[in-house]
Amino acid sequence: MDVVGIGENSFDVVVRIPAPPVAGGKQPILSRQTMPGGQVATTLWTCAALGLRTAYLGAFGDDDAGRQVREALAARGVDLSASVTRRAPNRSAMILVDEHTGGRTVFHQHDAALRLGREDLPADLVEGARVVHVDATYPELAVLAASRARAAGRIVTTDVDGDDEVARALVLGATHPVMAEHVPLAMTGEPDLETALRALSLPHHAMLCVTLGDRGSAMLAGDTFYIVPAVRVAVVDTTGAGDVFRGAFIHALLRGDAPEHILRLANATAAMSCTRDGAINH
Repeated sequence: MDVVGIGENSFDVVVRIPAPPVAGGKQPILSRQTMPGGQVATTLWTCAALGLRTAYLGAFGDDDAGRQVREALAARGVDLSASVTRRAPNRSAMILVDEHTGGRTVFHQHDAALRLGREDLPADLVEGARVVHVDATYPELAVLAASRARAAGRIVTTDVDGDDEVARALVLGATHPVMAEHVPLAMTGEPDLETALRALSLPHHAMLCVTLGDRGSAMLAGDTFYIVPAVRVAVVDTTGAGDVFRGAFIHALLRGDAPEHILRLANATAAMSCTRDGAINH
């Protein structure tokens, strides 16, 4: 496989509303759609759309929502043979999208029966991939998979948006961590992004990448710090943009693109995803 992804899938209910929700207020629903999503699932969907061979390790519910997410990933060609189905409702999210800005608020639900642990990592799964991509959905499993992959000389990328013990372990254990903007600042206490990335950098970090939302993205590669501005588009829905960014980042990385070109492609692909509803809907 080119890419093995370990982490979240989701059944999303995307609701468009006229303005951000206000406590105690009321407003009409402009539209309501259901579609697949989830951090790692969306990244793998993107990788597969860009021609990479992908496999997913995660847990699906045995309900209709789980079936729909499985079918969507399988239709794109994502190998699901390492995944499991549990007797539980699939992970789901209610996503409120502001009609005017495309910004979203996410409410999610995850049944404890969907938990995966170290024992659920198949032998040789990560060692046989060119890239292993992890988030913090299954903490012990993600840390173990990242450790094994790096020990085998594989590329390890991340989807990290927290500052807890698991997030730190994934950032420090990856070869190419990809983080939300606030993460390196919180982890280091440094006042600016470049200084924070330099403080986090370890010898095995080939690149440290940060998504900056509508401002683009940044990267520390070796001793060089890059910032590439976002591509301007008419935003419909920002759901999944960071996950799509990571898929394009992985594609460009495996293609051998230079750091600045990796960021440009990832920015452009993420921007395109913002012109349509939902995460997996393009």
